[in-house]
Amino acid sequence: MPRPEIRTWDPALFRQALLESFRKLSPRWMMRNPVMFVVEVGSAETTFQLLWRVVHGNWTNFAFYFQITLWLWITVLFANFAEAMAEGRGKAQAEFLRRAKTTTMARRLLPGGHWEEIPALHLRMGDRVRIDAGEMIPSDGAIVEGIASVDESAITGESAPVIREAGGDRSAVTGGTRLLSDWLVVEITRNPGETFIDRMIALVEGAVRQKTPNEIALNILLAGMTIIFLLVCATLPPLAGYFGIRLSIPVLWALLVCLIPTTIGGLLSAIGIAGMNRLVRRNVLAKSGRAVEAAGDVDTLLLDKTGTITLGNRQASEFVPAPGIEVYELANAAQLASLSDETPEGRSIVVLAKENYGLRGRELEQHQARFIPFTAQTRMSGVDLNGARIRKGAGDAIRNFVESQGGQFPLAVKQAMEDISRHGGTPLAVADGPRVLGVIHLKDVVKGGMRERFDELRRMGIRTVMITGDNPLTAAAIAQEAGVDDFLAEAKPEDKLALIKREQAGGKLVAMTGDGTNDAPALAQADVGVAMNTGTMPAKEAGNMVDLDSNPTKLIEIVEIGKQLLMTRGALTTFSISNDVSKYFAILPALFSAAFPVLGALNIMRLATPQSAILSAVIFNALIIVALIPLALRGIAYRPLGASAVLRRNLLVYGLGGILTPFLFIKLIDMFIVAAHWVSVPH
Repeated sequence: MPRPEIRTWDPALFRQALLESFRKLSPRWMMRNPVMFVVEVGSAETTFQLLWRVVHGNWTNFAFYFQITLWLWITVLFANFAEAMAEGRGKAQAEFLRRAKTTTMARRLLPGGHWEEIPALHLRMGDRVRIDAGEMIPSDGAIVEGIASVDESAITGESAPVIREAGGDRSAVTGGTRLLSDWLVVEITRNPGETFIDRMIALVEGAVRQKTPNEIALNILLAGMTIIFLLVCATLPPLAGYFGIRLSIPVLWALLVCLIPTTIGGLLSAIGIAGMNRLVRRNVLAKSGRAVEAAGDVDTLLLDKTGTITLGNRQASEFVPAPGIEVYELANAAQLASLSDETPEGRSIVVLAKENYGLRGRELEQHQARFIPFTAQTRMSGVDLNGARIRKGAGDAIRNFVESQGGQFPLAVKQAMEDISRHGGTPLAVADGPRVLGVIHLKDVVKGGMRERFDELRRMGIRTVMITGDNPLTAAAIAQEAGVDDFLAEAKPEDKLALIKREQAGGKLVAMTGDGTNDAPALAQADVGVAMNTGTMPAKEAGNMVDLDSNPTKLIEIVEIGKQLLMTRGALTTFSISNDVSKYFAILPALFSAAFPVLGALNIMRLATPQSAILSAVIFNALIIVALIPLALRGIAYRPLGASAVLRRNLLVYGLGGILTPFLFIKLIDMFIVAAHWVSVPH
């Protein structure tokens, strides 16, 4: 069963986030966010001032100071609420995963060959367990016996079952998935608390989330701006006193809170957590927030050809007959030779002959057909039928077979095979005894839409490199068809590693995907290394992300999610700093216009009084945080734009919007305050 979709304003999630908003008021928690910590200190100070007035019976402007205090606390709570909402979405997903592991039982193999049933939580690394059809796989492990169909939808969200078997790169299984057929013996490879489900739960709950370098840099910037405005506000009382203006402590705190970038300060954590949650919803497990953010800054993308750019299996695309041979005869012989071939290539030959020439698979048992299986020694397969000896396979293998039957291998067929190889295909020769019938053209089929996706990446400034073990001629042909920027042919593990190091030495951030043990060094070296969940343990340990769907093209989506996170943070930072400018026009002219009437010209909002101006700005400052929570959680709509285009859009949309929005809403709030008599207005 796939994971449920978590709605942004789910009532249960809303209630839990509301409670968390108050729990997060602990100073130890708040100190992680310097901007909001200053707001909390100001809220506490104005509360103390308010209580002092009550104790001493000073009721002058009490309602005004009470409202300032109230809205300062609301500002803090709204910031905590934004973070709690982001965390709550992850916790809801984590609870769904946690239920998959708490009730599972396991049959563990004992030294005497007997089995005992124990809770899955008691399993340790090295234990061997047996799983039968219909049972849950109790923990992460590697298959040592058996082959079976596994339903991984509880983890990946994908409904299609997958085949897992002992040996090779498809022997890894994940705890929490269910066996659909047959049986398996699995050796546990993780201790409790170390499985992928445990890591995923910890990730989405935010328990192991650390600030990324960019986030730390932004925090330093916000802290610097906060310190500057602290100093500015600290110098205002003596300056105002010189001109006969008295500024109370609550007014000074209100001024400070409106001047510092509280909007982005309140939403920063929510943006980061929501970005990681978006990755989790795509079934990608990131081991750190740094990996998500690095994905947004990637310059070079390395992609395996097979399974990523191409469909993964070569498909028959054309029958090329030898001189004097009808193409129908070649297609018929090729299909007969492939009827017992269960490989994807063999099935594609049968399908091509059926679709293009109307040849249907035949029942050959009554004709006493003898099928010749493919072997690594002969490098060909075929069928003996009614005196015919049909064979298909590698060119030199078929040539040797034909010559052994007293025939000759035509030069035209040899040239056709060379031409197919030159254009990136794989030629298979077909013969009937001493007669060469022609060539089957097998080609890698590039996945639909790949060229368009690579065009998008190019517009984003990302260079794509195809990695393949093919010869350079084949690699060049496929690279041209797919539309990648470059390719690395005949690639060995050390070649991949050297390419990544060269790119990084040039100041580039590199991302790559892999699933085999030979990919582990490159995955560890890459800035973003995405390992397939079906891959080997060394590959999954080396990467800083694991794709639970084992879809190699997911790397492109990961880059898009990383860029979306950075775009969201940049847009809201631009908006926050811009709307601070508007708040200056609301508060400062109102504060000093009595002493400097000329400043009244700057009161372009025509706010009623200094008190209404201050209160309106404080209320707007709090409400804008909660208004932007959905955007912080959902993220800015992704578009494949370059850095300069993103900057222009941010300045135009969020910069200009950040300046204009406060002018409108602070004025509306001011009108409401006056109409509701929240402040006194002189007649």
